[in-house]
Parts: sequence; structure tokens; C-alpha cells
Amino acid sequence: MNRRSLRAALALALAALATAQALAQAPAAPASAASSAAPAYRGLGAGSVTPQVLARFRPAPLPEDVSRKIQALLDLRSPGMGVLSPDGQHLFFSWRVTGVDQVWRLDGPQRFPVQMTGGEDRTTPQAVSPDGRWLALERDHQGEENPGLYLQPVEGGPLREVQHKKGVQTEYQGFSPDGRFLYYVANDVKRDSYTVYRHEVQAGRSEALYQGEGFWRVGDIAPGRLLLVKATGSTGREWSLFDETTRTLTPLLGQGEYAEYEMLFGPRAGRYFVTSNKPTGYRRLYQWAPGQAMVPVALPGAAQHDVEALSTDRARKRLYVSINEAGYTRSHALDAASLKPLALAWPAPLDHQLIGQPTDDGERVVLGMAAPGQPRVSGVWDWKQARFTPWTVPSTPEMDTRRFVPAVLETYPARDGTPIPMFVRRPPACANAATPCPVLVHFHGGPEGQSKPGFSPVWQMFVEAGFVVVEPNVRGSTGYGQAWQDADNGPKRLQVITDIEDAAQHIRKAWARNGVAPKVGVYGGSYGGYATLMAMTRFAGAYDAGVSNVGIANLVTFLENTAPYRRQLRITEYGDPATDREALVQLSPTTWVQQLKAPLMIIQGANDPRVPVGESLLMHEAAQARGVPLELMIFADEGHGASSRANQALQFGHMLRFFQQHLK
Repeated sequence: MNRRSLRAALALALAALATAQALAQAPAAPASAASSAAPAYRGLGAGSVTPQVLARFRPAPLPEDVSRKIQALLDLRSPGMGVLSPDGQHLFFSWRVTGVDQVWRLDGPQRFPVQMTGGEDRTTPQAVSPDGRWLALERDHQGEENPGLYLQPVEGGPLREVQHKKGVQTEYQGFSPDGRFLYYVANDVKRDSYTVYRHEVQAGRSEALYQGEGFWRVGDIAPGRLLLVKATGSTGREWSLFDETTRTLTPLLGQGEYAEYEMLFGPRAGRYFVTSNKPTGYRRLYQWAPGQAMVPVALPGAAQHDVEALSTDRARKRLYVSINEAGYTRSHALDAASLKPLALAWPAPLDHQLIGQPTDDGERVVLGMAAPGQPRVSGVWDWKQARFTPWTVPSTPEMDTRRFVPAVLETYPARDGTPIPMFVRRPPACANAATPCPVLVHFHGGPEGQSKPGFSPVWQMFVEAGFVVVEPNVRGSTGYGQAWQDADNGPKRLQVITDIEDAAQHIRKAWARNGVAPKVGVYGGSYGGYATLMAMTRFAGAYDAGVSNVGIANLVTFLENTAPYRRQLRITEYGDPATDREALVQLSPTTWVQQLKAPLMIIQGANDPRVPVGESLLMHEAAQARGVPLELMIFADEGHGASSRANQALQFGHMLRFFQQHLK
């Protein structure tokens, strides 16, 4: 056995031991646990439920005064950062001013915007062709997450379909340097695998370049060469070099291991920029050539923080690196050849310094500046002039955003003593109140995600209603290194799921006043919705009310019914039903539903391809016997979360009404 095999065997043995210990230490599951793992529904999407069910759980209209208030807050927004034309004279961006994302064009800084697309389907700009003639767009229908790919003349006009097939994801990947070809991937051959296609723009013809098993994407494009990446799990990546002439695939990084890599072509042939969390446990930036060792690239503030994003212009003049510093985004520019730092004039204070798309020649780049007290401002940095020019203007009608409460970074102790970071927003009126204000704890989705500070009209709505808003980054979150991120993978989740309960226990004890503990509610979407359901069942009594949005009720039925392209990626995160079934049952909210004792609201989109609508129906049915206040809302025209303005107003309005009713 070689050293790598020995290390792998040892790692598997240690993981098995940890799982056995966690299962032994976990509370005994109720007698009904075995039946809770049995599939109670099949399929996903609106077709998996009857019209009668959709009609029964249709969200009720809001009172007019509540609706007006929420609609006013939803008017506080920023346009998308957008993509520049090659000459830097036009910016194409998404904007939800019509109620759903559409594409707009600016013909100069802060000029009057021209609407490029319309209708009821969400449409977003992807890139402008190198010759400046075509805009690549993606369009999705009612949250199905099966986008189609289109081309539109940059002057506007009818869309030209590249591919849009029912039930198929067709996703833009890039243009060739000369603009002759457009690359995309689609799962039209097999629903759980993606083929790489090349579309000849002038002729309007597409051909398959590479058809492999699994989740393939194009990571970078150079003349005649593609960097292809295959996702082997939630974070594992395998990178290969594809030669368009010979149609050959040469492995580069990640084969034979489960590791996190990102790659870009470097300025010299045969050299690459790589980010990886090997060997330090934090995502670092390296230079690399096949057959050689990784060479670290020095970056300010990167020692104990993850590199979050990496990009370069097509000319390979400048390299842009964003670092996640405890939830705050700090971005840097380097000369791509010498790797010397280049100055970017970021004003202070900013929660996030954001890098958008550069022009192909590398002379301009879109920047986003996110301050605590206003929506994000986007514009263009010109390297020759060393000047930032704002292009888009955020919308703040009838609102003084200076009164918005910023998020403050704090921690709470887990039961094993680990400090858990959390962002807290406190209403000013709560500072001197005799009794504590109610608290709303929000768990983010992912779980490979992170709650971050920033301008938020939704959280400000709850702050103005008298709630303290708390956003923990429990173990399993990104942004704190590999050990933190991997702490909840598979059955290891049994060891850290208690971070959910510990948040409520800390708040009740540390924030009590005059002997009165605050009431505590819990909310989350996607994995955060799952965390909410666990908080309300497995940790019943920790929270006084909960709202789960597109949350997983049963990990076994979820893995059996989620979209095929997602199943393997999720198994590496949650566990394999074939080998980890006992842990999956222990970690399923339906296993513990008989402990539910507080009011629960469930929100779901019928078209959700990630968390099937059957999960919410399953949880609702199981919870009905508990006799607690129980609500279920299903949006017939939404997927994994509400995207239209009207549905967002209904979602947040009913959430606010529910928490005011049960926490005040």
C-alpha cells in the first residue's frame, strides 16, 4: 500500500470511528424513526402536486397597509453590477424594477437606462461578444432553474435562441477570444451529466465538444484550449485541459483525490493560477505548472482567511483576487505577469469590495462598492486614468437609509467551547428597554454558505418592527477555512448540529433583562430551512416560533427526489443513503416531529428543483398531529425561493405577521 492509499485508509477509519461515536452519543430516535425514512412522495416540480393542493395552500393576500410598507422597502435596491462592452462605452445589467429581473443598457455613466428585455421570465446578461456585436443572455421560467441561452444584438431587438429545452439546463460558459464561438453546457443528453457544446455564432450551429459523465463546466478559455472542471461533490473539483483541435482531455489537478481547486490560465503558456485549501486548510493563491510544485502568491490579509474569488481579463494583464475576511470582502489587483500589487481606490467604510467583469483588453473593470448604509454602487475603474466612475444609481425612494442599523460581528459559545461567529442588528430602542426585545435567528443556506454583513431592507423591516436580528455562521459555513467548512459533512453533522440549539440558549441567558429572557424565533431558507425544522423538532423548546422556507424535512426522501444533477453533489455533503442511512434518519426533522411544540410556518415554491415541494407537504402532514399553530404557503409560480417582487412581498409580509403574532 503506498502512502496516499495508507493516508486514505486511515482517514476513512477515523471518519468511521467519529461517526460511530456520534451515533452512540446522539439521543435515541423515536420508535417512528424507521418509518420516517420511508419515501412518502415521488418526484419534484409543480407536476408532482395536484392543482387542488396548490389552490389550498396559495398564499393569502396581505392587508393593504402591510403590503404598502413592504413594497416600499422592496423599492430599495441596486441594479446588477453588469458587463461592459469591449470598448467600455456600454454597460448591460439586470434590474428588477419591473417586478422580475430583466436586462437594461446604459450608454454612458448614469445615463437613462434602455430596457433590452421584457416579459414575465427572469432574464440576465452573461457577457458581450469580443467583437461587441452580441449580448449573451440566460432566461428561466418561474424558478424552474432550467435556463435557456440566447443571443441579442447589443442595439436591442428580438432574441435569437441558442438552446432552450424543457427540463434542461443550458448555461453560458464563455466566448472564444475571436468571438467566433460561444460555449455552453447542457444536461440534454443525460439529466445527471453535462455535455460541453460549441456554438458558431454567425452560422447558428452547435456541436458537442465533450460528453463526459457528471457535472462539467468550462473554467477558462484560451485560443483552441479550454480548462474543463468536473465537480465530484459539493466542493471537490477535477481540472483538465481540453484541446479543441484533437478533442483530447489531459488531466491537470484533482484526479484521484477529493480536493478543492479553482484554476485560470496564466499569462504564459503552460502556467496557471490556482486557488486551493491544500495544504494550509485555507484557500490560498498559487502559481503552478504541471510537474512542478505550487508556488504561493503573497496577498495582504490572506494568512487565516479564504480567497473567495479569482478572475483575470482575457489579455491576462491583471489578476483580481477577493479575500473573505470574517465575512467582509476585501479585493486586490495584481499585475498578472509580475504579481506586483496594483492600487485600487476603495473608499471607506465598505462591507464589501466587489470585482465585476473586466473588458477583454484589461483596461477597465466593473467594481461594486457595498457600504453598510446604502444599496451597492457600481461603476467602472479605468486603469489608464486611475479613476473610478459610478455608472449605476441605486434606488432609495422616500427613504433615509442613514437610519439603517448595520450588522455587528459577535460570537456565542458552542457547548464544546468553540466560538461561533454571528452578525447582529439591534434596534436602537432596545438598548434601554426594561425587558428584552424579541430575537430572530436566521440560519443561512448552503450549508456551504455564509451570512455576511451588508445593507438589507428585509432585516431593517424586522429591526423597525422591534426584533433583534442574528445571523450565525455555524460549523459547516464557508469563509473560515477547510476544517470549519467540512465539520458537518455526512454523519459528522451529528457532532455539530447542536450549534443550532446553542445559539438560542446563549441568547436566552446572555440577553435576559431583569430576570426576563427574550423570546426567540428562527428562520432560514434551503439548508437554513432545514436548520429551522431541526430547531423546532430535534431542539424543541429552544425557539418560540419558526419559519422554514424551502427547507428539507427528511434527508432520505430529499436525496431520492432532488434533481438528478444535484444528487451526487448533495450526497458528499449530507451522506449516502446506502451507507449513512442511520445518520440521515437521525438528522431528519420528520424523525423528531412528535416533539414539535411551538408555532411553525412552512414556505415552498412548487417548481423547486433542489428541495422538492413534497418535502414541505411531508413536514406539514407530519406536524398536523401536534396541534400547534401551523401554516403552509406554496407559490405555484416559484422555485427555490421567491424571485418576483409580488411574491417576495407576500413571503416577507406573512413572515413578519407570523413572528409578530407569536413572539410579541
